[in-house]
Amino acid sequence: MNVLGIETSCDETGVAVYDIVTGGAAGLRAHAVYSQIALHAEYGGVVPELASRDHVRKLLPLIRQTLDEAGLKLSDIDGVAYTAGPGLVGALLVGAAVGRSLAWALEVPALAVHHMEGHLLAPLLEDGAPEPPFVALLVSGGHTQLIAVDAIGRYRLLGETLDDAAGEAFDKTAKMMGLPYPGGPHLARLAEQGVPGRFKFARPMTDRPGLDFSFSGLKTQVLLAWRDCDQSDQTRADIARGFEDAVVDTLAIKCERALDAAGCDVLIVAGGVGANKRLRAKLAEMCERRGGRACFPRPSLCTDNGAMIAFAGALRLQAGQYDDAAIRATPRWDMATLPGLVA
Repeated sequence: MNVLGIETSCDETGVAVYDIVTGGAAGLRAHAVYSQIALHAEYGGVVPELASRDHVRKLLPLIRQTLDEAGLKLSDIDGVAYTAGPGLVGALLVGAAVGRSLAWALEVPALAVHHMEGHLLAPLLEDGAPEPPFVALLVSGGHTQLIAVDAIGRYRLLGETLDDAAGEAFDKTAKMMGLPYPGGPHLARLAEQGVPGRFKFARPMTDRPGLDFSFSGLKTQVLLAWRDCDQSDQTRADIARGFEDAVVDTLAIKCERALDAAGCDVLIVAGGVGANKRLRAKLAEMCERRGGRACFPRPSLCTDNGAMIAFAGALRLQAGQYDDAAIRATPRWDMATLPGLVA
């Protein structure tokens, strides 16, 4: 069963084909991502209308490219999965309209996929992926959440950010320090040259019980330190290192608490910030110390991509779930409202 996955929730156009019969990493027949970074760099952030228009231009050529790489024709597609939310409504409507129209023309089922469930399931595309139950850390530019996964489709929110997401804090901090857009990856690279410990920032909300996050105060601390320092290249790197260490330590502390609360020792990590090398090392060490393990998707599947949507959609289509002919876009969508996956 070949499922075409379409992702257009924000500023990446992603397309993939996943074969649920083959399964695992081998089931990913092909995937391609087009990033709009260059388009939005001039504005220092994503411009929703420009994002929507670029999806319109790029989506159909990317579908043709992905099918060619997979050695498939459109007639070989057995189902279509598209991101329906959360995300930018105009961008979502592009993928939803194309996905639903293709499914109608091919007379195959279509399914609206939750963007964050796609991220959550991305680590399961790798070889040796764990079976639920486990705890998932979803950490990206728009979300920072800890979720107890009792089974695929059965999710319990344990904690979430009360203000900025971790990735958003990375980007805003980088912008304050004059780094190029998108700032998060630039800040992480700069932190590799920083001296650890020169700048010590708070680990927000770790001095009290609970699993929620807050990064806005940390961002303010960095701003004050940046204003009061000599702003040399080395000082910039040292501040970047201090900020990154604070975020990584905070995430690790909360993840360990979440594992205790859920009564398990398996952690999966997904989302754009999940590609951060220092975060991966810290979480892997923490889980190993507990006798468990941390699982990550390959870096190319941390950012928004069609592979995670094709995979999530394939699991639900295989279980007999599909949608009617309506085109769905849900900019705000609580993952806890998703139906369970009954094979």
